[in-house]
Amino acid sequence: MIEPEMAFYDITDNMDLAEAFVKHCVKYALDHCADDIAFLNEHYDNTLIERLQGVLKEPFVRLTYTEGIDILTASGRKFDFPVKWGVDLQSEHERYLVEEHFKRPVILTDYPREIKAFYMKQNEDGRTVRAMDVLFPQIGEIIGGSEREADYDKLLAEIERRNIPMKDMWWYLDTRRFGTVPHSGFGLGFERLVLFVTGMANIRDVIAFPRTPGNAEF
Repeated sequence: MIEPEMAFYDITDNMDLAEAFVKHCVKYALDHCADDIAFLNEHYDNTLIERLQGVLKEPFVRLTYTEGIDILTASGRKFDFPVKWGVDLQSEHERYLVEEHFKRPVILTDYPREIKAFYMKQNEDGRTVRAMDVLFPQIGEIIGGSEREADYDKLLAEIERRNIPMKDMWWYLDTRRFGTVPHSGFGLGFERLVLFVTGMANIRDVIAFPRTPGNAEF
């Protein structure tokens, strides 16, 4: 997953762009690969076209991690991985929110600080960060991103708190030491997008490059 730091100001910009981006990709596939999608819909998954069109029809739901945990806890569902505040959500939790509770894509925000990367901007509560995940039906997370911490001192303190070796982080700190601006970014799981658009059941079927023992050159 490629996750560039992008020239968008805050987490709201990030969410707006992520939703528009993934909707554009799905619409492009429907418009330009209609024959292929119709074939897959007829012979492999007869709900594929309906599911793709459903992504385009309504705005994605936006809610905080805490609100998501409350929904999952109140659902009465017995998950394989128990739910409580502070845990990293599993695919079964994400898919419940998307496929059963809201029945449309969800953007989940404000995750606990402890389960996210050191560079994510902290919220004023000190417990959460300005992270966001886009959750899709049958996939779970398809996009992940955040607003980045632009404050040098806060970034340094977080690196030290997590005991990350400074020899590995000096260059990253220099991107703040010598001037920065508020910015955010996200990464799209390309194979996950192809998996969703084609309706395939296993991500191995949509990986663009062969993965066999002994063929990795790097």
